[in-house]
Amino acid sequence: MSRTGWFDELLPRILAHRGLALEAPENSIAAFEAAIAAGATHLETDVRATADGVAVLVHDATTPDGRDVSSLTLSELRAALPAAATLAEALTALPEARFNIDVKHAAAVAPTGVAVTAAAAAQRVLLTSFSGRRRREVLRLVPTAATSASSGSILGVVGGLRLRTPAVTRLALRRVHAVQIPERALRTDLATPWSIAEMHAAGVEVHFWVVNDPARMRELVARGADGIVTDRPDLARDALR
Repeated sequence: MSRTGWFDELLPRILAHRGLALEAPENSIAAFEAAIAAGATHLETDVRATADGVAVLVHDATTPDGRDVSSLTLSELRAALPAAATLAEALTALPEARFNIDVKHAAAVAPTGVAVTAAAAAQRVLLTSFSGRRRREVLRLVPTAATSASSGSILGVVGGLRLRTPAVTRLALRRVHAVQIPERALRTDLATPWSIAEMHAAGVEVHFWVVNDPARMRELVARGADGIVTDRPDLARDALR
């Protein structure tokens, strides 16, 4: 697959998991600004939709008081989560930032597509989801955006690695630019140099999540990892730059 501007930064990529939330709420614009200042190359975030159809950067399905995010209007959500940002606000406030966006719910697909398109941000976002269906649907709205493997494809990767059958791995990754994975899945070590090389041979970048230990970050990059998803981009910068 052809690459987008999302991949223009030098390797290894430091993906700030929900920003840098040491002094600011996660997924807030302040947390994203802190992450960039600390050395993040990319911002990992989550998108849901409010009852009035706005794409908001919120990980959990419910607010701290137990209400469903999807049942609240944007103003009601902000009464519960004052720092909650919309996707449109984040793309506007950080016009040079590269975002890794996980679409958490089906209702968020259309608002995500609208926000990315309105901001002319397709070349600086990677759109993904644990759900293969949601991933495909949002890419239909923003077909030029980068994307990474969903859960079903990752299961295919695990199968290909366990069977030592490169054709299976290539098939699982045939329509994505990256695979973003834990170090182990289904009792399979995905972080060996051989496993990483097999995924590279399928034509994708390999990013591991969530890694906060600097020594482990260095080890994974030494094995061939292209990116680290971390809560501590400040530590990653010192470890990897």
